[in-house]
Amino acid sequence: MKIKMELKGDIAVIGPKGSLVGGEETDELRSAVAQLLEKGNTKLIVDLAQVDYMNSTAIGALVSAHTSYANRSGKVILCNVNKKITNIFVVTKLSMIFQIEETPAEAELALTK
Repeated sequence: MKIKMELKGDIAVIGPKGSLVGGEETDELRSAVAQLLEKGNTKLIVDLAQVDYMNSTAIGALVSAHTSYANRSGKVILCNVNKKITNIFVVTKLSMIFQIEETPAEAELALTK
């Protein structure tokens, strides 16, 4: 799996692909977040459009990213979250922690407010 990463001004967008089940793909996600934090990034959009499944390890990686950004007065917004993954976030009450937007454009707008 390759994670697409791009910068739009001071907003970083990462887009993992496939299933995030705690292997190399989750390590890549953690690594991408760590690189952005190292560079001082404080605004992150995680575009889950191409993620079809996520287990607890991957959710843990997102929670860790959220915490790391929050500790730096930053923000992580998720977008393009499919119905299955949305249900996981609702059941685990993580939907109360993460801001979830429909599209990357809406996520960008939320980060510029």
